[in-house]
Amino acid sequence: MAAFMGFYHIHDRGRVHNNRDYRDVEDPTPPQISPVEDQERHLQDALSVVKAQAFHMKRALDKNKLMDALKNASAMLAELRTSLLSPKAYYELYMAVTDELRHLEVYLLEEFHKGRKVTDLYELVQYAGNIVPRLYLLITVGLVYIKTNTSLRRDLLKDLVEMCRGVQHPLRGLFLRNYLLQCTRNILPDTAEEDGDYPEGTIKDSIDFVLMNFAEMNKLWVRMQHQGHSRERQHREKEREELRILVGTNLVRLSQLEFVTLEKYQKLVLPGILEQVVSCRDAIAQEYLMECIIQVFPDEFHIQTLTPFLKSCAELEAGVNVKNIVISLMERLASFSQRAEAIGTEGLPKKPFYDPNTIFNPVLSAGTASVLKDVKLFEVFSDQVASIITNRQNLPPEDMVSLQVALVNLALKCYPDRVDYIDKVMLNSAEIFQRVEHIESHSHVARELQKLLRIPLDHYKNLLVILKLEHYAALIQHLDFNSRKSLSIYILNNALDHETIIPSPGEVKQALTLLDTLVSDKNDQATTSLDMEELAEEQCLLARFIHHFKADTPDDQYLILTTARKILASGGSQKIKFTLPPLVFQAYQLAFRYKNSQDEKWDRKCQKIFQFCHQTVMALVKAELAELPLRLFLQGALAIDQIKFENHETVAYEFMSQAFSLYEDEISDSKAQLAAITLIVGTLEQICCFSEESSEPLRTQCALAASKLLKKPDQCRGVATCSHLFWSGKSQATNGEETHDGKRVVECLKKGLRIAKQCMDVSVQVQLFVELLNHYIYFFEKGNDQVSVQILNQVILKIKEELPNLENSEETEQITKHFNNTLDYLKSRLDTPDTDGISFEGLEI
Repeated sequence: MAAFMGFYHIHDRGRVHNNRDYRDVEDPTPPQISPVEDQERHLQDALSVVKAQAFHMKRALDKNKLMDALKNASAMLAELRTSLLSPKAYYELYMAVTDELRHLEVYLLEEFHKGRKVTDLYELVQYAGNIVPRLYLLITVGLVYIKTNTSLRRDLLKDLVEMCRGVQHPLRGLFLRNYLLQCTRNILPDTAEEDGDYPEGTIKDSIDFVLMNFAEMNKLWVRMQHQGHSRERQHREKEREELRILVGTNLVRLSQLEFVTLEKYQKLVLPGILEQVVSCRDAIAQEYLMECIIQVFPDEFHIQTLTPFLKSCAELEAGVNVKNIVISLMERLASFSQRAEAIGTEGLPKKPFYDPNTIFNPVLSAGTASVLKDVKLFEVFSDQVASIITNRQNLPPEDMVSLQVALVNLALKCYPDRVDYIDKVMLNSAEIFQRVEHIESHSHVARELQKLLRIPLDHYKNLLVILKLEHYAALIQHLDFNSRKSLSIYILNNALDHETIIPSPGEVKQALTLLDTLVSDKNDQATTSLDMEELAEEQCLLARFIHHFKADTPDDQYLILTTARKILASGGSQKIKFTLPPLVFQAYQLAFRYKNSQDEKWDRKCQKIFQFCHQTVMALVKAELAELPLRLFLQGALAIDQIKFENHETVAYEFMSQAFSLYEDEISDSKAQLAAITLIVGTLEQICCFSEESSEPLRTQCALAASKLLKKPDQCRGVATCSHLFWSGKSQATNGEETHDGKRVVECLKKGLRIAKQCMDVSVQVQLFVELLNHYIYFFEKGNDQVSVQILNQVILKIKEELPNLENSEETEQITKHFNNTLDYLKSRLDTPDTDGISFEGLEI
């Protein structure tokens, strides 16, 4: 042992090998790394020397000339003293040298089995001229020494890790200590500590050994950052990235020790690592090593040491991306929580398994489910994240929000039932944005905030859960108008896709407040002209959503409708034409619910509902809309006719008269007028609740309005349509009788014929005659005695006379086809027996 310790004090002897100068790291001005184009040449030169010296070393070993072999090994190892190679090239040289060095290790083990004393080998090793070759040889011999005499393992490991301090050049020192770590990986003591002295060492000795080696390697790695000119900073950072795995391997070794228990990890391992990480004050090292800690140690260890780890995150350098570190730990523990819950904990390994192709790719281990219950993950992370945000004033807002996103994901995975956790994150996020003056639309922080707001929707798939979050709506207000609108559309699509029902007035109010950018006109809306197609698409989504406002009881449904109308009325005329009609139809459906209910006051409530509908439709009228309110009034009249509550005739008459008023006052386009009068006639024809006193003025008004249409063809068609009001096919009427006024029917049709004859365009005239012929046939078949076969013959003759006068055109072909189809029908009636009491005898076709 004395010889071993004396080896450390041997003076370094400078030598020149192969006409190249090798300088030890202690030189104050080490040579610069050669340019890229020279790297390959220097590497090949060094590899040639290694190959030659390795060949002579193996020949000497074959001849049992150990002294010569050690000299050759020393010359081979001297190539590792170069400062001309980049880390990548140096690594290649290092691998070539250490591969050859294994032949020496195997030979020395064989010599021991033959009886050679290991202490004698130290005498031979001390002839190495430089400290780098000497320490590589010392580690190799020390490895043999430990394998042959395990009682000295603890002392030898301690001496080896301390002696490696003799090389302080960052690159050479890192690879030397990596060689030490690789050589000792299978001989580190891995036994529990018990009472008594253990010369072979215990798990504590292994921890001390690896932690010391890790600390020294990290110092060497950090020192690389401060060498050379400042303009080469990026190049040095790239080189450091290439070497970081050497430092991280120490942590892998610690995690692979069987007796590194949770207690040892809490008391020795983690404090030792964190002390070195924080004290090195290097952003690159801190960020990488914190990530290593997360990846290489078991989940159970992280769960029990959350507080010290996260506190250390707050002490890291300003340049460290703390967000990524914390998020990485959250995601890992959240995944562990899910898996532990899903598959149980029996039979799962205690330690991570490592893919041999990559050091930091462990399969996550699982502990017991009780561990997760004992440690309140969310509370710990939430408190520590708040501390990090408070202490790190330079933390970008987008990173702050990203941490909140990670917290939400953690809460949803580990505590899916704790909605209050989600709300707490929303509150913390709102407090963060109180310090942010303005958020640009497409900035990173805006995207992170939208992501935060969408995650609960995507997870719960239920808008009702979101409405329980007190601070969700307030957080949305920190987005600009376009971002809020985009989120509103996302919320709508989510609710519609999952058919979410909003069952109470309070929740309706919350939901519409959440969607305020779509519901009402905002001052911060862009001043540019509206895209009407886009607006229509958005409002149609909102209209579909309104149909999901459904309460369990009719009374609550009425409160929902009144609440919704009060809010939706704040939208402009371009919006309410989409959003108010669904409320009207919901109200009509509610009236039917009351009719079918056991409520004694159903008729009075129905009357109140139609009063609500009347006010709602009038709001559309005030918004300078006409056709839509007209249709809603007509639909309401039909609903009233079917429900028949108290005073229903009066209310229905009011709805019909309002429709007439809209027709007369608001509709001026000729096509729209014809469409409107056709709708009015069709509605009036179906309603059976009117007495003759009420229906007569309505019928007369329809006929008068039709005759006043601007264009003659429209007048003709309108008057012909009105003829059906005087020969109703309703199966039931107030007085129990159908309306059969054949005289008034014929008057309308004759008036239609007169108007048709006034048309200057012959093709239009003939087309109208064909249409009127079909009306005559209809009433003839219905038994109207005022319509005779002679009238039919007169109309047919008139058409036949005019038809040849038409010019050949597509329109003429259509008219001719229409007329021929009508004649074919009449022929079929002549050829078939009289089954309905109607005879077409005497018809001239």
